[in-house]
Formats: sequence, C-alpha cells, structure tokens
Amino acid sequence: MPLYRIAAFSNGMTGGNPAGVHLDASLPPEAEMQRIAAEVGFSETAFAAPQSDGWRVRYFSPASEVPFCGHATIALGAVLAMEHGEGVFPLVLNRARITVEGRREGETFSAALQSPPTHNSPADPALLAEALALFGYGEDDLDPRLPPARIHGGADHLLLALREREALRAMRYDLAAGRRLMEGAGLITIALVQAESPRRFHARNPFASGGVYEDPATGAAAAAFAGYLRDIGWPHGGAIELVQGEDMGVPSLLHAEIPDEPGSSIRVSGTARIMA
Repeated sequence: MPLYRIAAFSNGMTGGNPAGVHLDASLPPEAEMQRIAAEVGFSETAFAAPQSDGWRVRYFSPASEVPFCGHATIALGAVLAMEHGEGVFPLVLNRARITVEGRREGETFSAALQSPPTHNSPADPALLAEALALFGYGEDDLDPRLPPARIHGGADHLLLALREREALRAMRYDLAAGRRLMEGAGLITIALVQAESPRRFHARNPFASGGVYEDPATGAAAAAFAGYLRDIGWPHGGAIELVQGEDMGVPSLLHAEIPDEPGSSIRVSGTARIMA
C-alpha cells in the first residue's frame, strides 16, 4: 500500500508537523520499518496493521523507534478516516492501548487522540543543570510558576518553562550534545514552553534523540504537559492551546482537554492536511 504524507496539527492548510503513515495487512520487519522511516526523513513515521481489536501501531524516527508519537497518531487518524470512514479507532502500541478519532472537514481532516496515562516528577537537579547548559539558559530564565519536571504522556520529556517569549524564540543547541543528553536520560524530547496566558502556551520541542533538531508540533509532549498542569493545580479551565512551530516558519496548533482525574488520559486534537 502507498505511504501517506500528512502534516498533523496544521493551521488549516498551512504548517503542521509532517508524518509518514504506512498501512498494510501486516507490519513490515523491524529493520524494514527503520529503513522506511529513515528514507521518508520525517521526525516520525507510523506503521499500522489491522488486528482483531483495532490496529497495531509502531512509530519510528529516522534514527530509532519511539514508544508513542502524538503527531503521527493524528496523521494516522486522518488516513484511517480517509480509507475506512470516519470514526474512533482503537490502537495497540508497544506499551499502551489508546484511541484516535478521524473526521473529514472539507479539504482537511480533524483528528483527536486519547493519550496513554500521564505522570510527572520533579526534574533531577543534575539533569536540569545539564539541560540549561545545553541551551545556554540560566535558572533566572525559568518561570517559577511552572517548575522543571520530567513529564510523561506515553513518552518521557523534560519540561523547561521560560519566563519570556524572546528566550524561547532564541533557542539554540548543539544537536550531537542534545542527543547524548536525551539518550542518556531516556528522554524523547525536551519540552520548552512559555505561558502567554493560563490557557495558551508557546512551545518548542528539540528532538535530538530521534536525530531531528526540532519538531514543529509534538502531541505526546502536549499530553504530558497538560497532565502536569493538572497535577500542579494550574488554572487551565479544562483545556489549553499550544502554539508550536512558529519560530521555524511552520505554524502549528494543538488543543488539549484536561479531565480532573489525576493520571488520566489527555485528549489532544488538531487539524491534519494531506501533503502534496
């Protein structure tokens, strides 16, 4: 079957994070999935095959397999709606069972995933110091309302919240050093955020662990961050919006709905468009 190229969490017909989606009757061998993902070159490619209770799904970056990828799941939801009709599709991942919903909306698709359970813990001081040095930030650049943390919503991320939008805009780091840090700490990305308001955030996500300098939209990190906000008692009002990719020239929008139950799944939604 063909490999689809979908921009997930797009801003209508612009922006979004490109993902590959490979559908077939069975999953290719692991080495073949890794080869295809490297050839496609997007930050992730989702491989999906039907099984009795839904779809078996695995995710590969150009450099490695990842346990969960939000934007590739949104892209998969769009492809499943395209090929099998609108609906909610159960997905079996390596470490979790989730769902994705796909709907057609004119020239684009809307999709929403239910993330794996969320949890978080305070950032290890040594890891925090190493991460700040990687980006050239100091502790005075951090927003004290949002303490650094290791956050999880299907994959692990280090959260650094910055006081100023300009500090986020100026983000730079060495890719090889970032990869060593993330691989050593078991992180998928480092999630950098800045609060414009209690319900609207700007975000950037270096993804050196996957061989990618930066993701323009990161659904897994959005789910993990939303769970973190709930746990620290942030006044989120039940939902947040994340604006990502704008500093890359690839504007992307992510919405996260936050239920009250600690540790529960986060619904992350957005628009997806077929790439030419």
